Amino acid sequence: MRLLLIGAPGSGKGTQAERLADHFGLTHISSGDLLRRHVEEGSKLGQAVQRYVSRGDLVPDTLVMDALRKPVVAASESGGYILDGFPRTVEQAELARATAKELGVDAQVAVHLDVPREELIRRLLARGRGSDDTEDVINHRLEVYDQHTVPMLDYYAQRAELVRVDGSRSPDEVTKELITELEKVQRSLTL
Repeated sequence: MRLLLIGAPGSGKGTQAERLADHFGLTHISSGDLLRRHVEEGSKLGQAVQRYVSRGDLVPDTLVMDALRKPVVAASESGGYILDGFPRTVEQAELARATAKELGVDAQVAVHLDVPREELIRRLLARGRGSDDTEDVINHRLEVYDQHTVPMLDYYAQRAELVRVDGSRSPDEVTKELITELEKVQRSLTL
């Protein structure tokens, strides 16, 4: 199974992706982790990424696609993937779909973790990873998400299976519902 995990910063994508990867035997690919690794290594790609991240802006599509191409193909060849954090815009979704389709690795289902804004802000302030988790930057990141990513949900609702889950509940409750819903999808894919 190949799936996309969509949710605002602080929605629990990383936690749920790891749990779903373990349950379904999939590879968890976090675009954020890949990009952070490039930043930490000081690679040319990482230096370019850092300029956008420090402002709370989205990293350009070409940079993200460069970081993701090899891991997505490798994961597809070894049983499937959960892609967390990309795509984030309709344009990225269209570009990713075209590229993935050429490679035979396009997503089969998109999952949206829906969490109210107040809860997202509370979670992000509590985790406080560093200078990019100030209240101003968090609010900017959530505004960017609302403006660019929320419209993408309609895109996936029209072209693929879209599973929506209330992500404001406890991580265990969210995982349980996700597994139930994705097992249904998995059965329909094998028919």
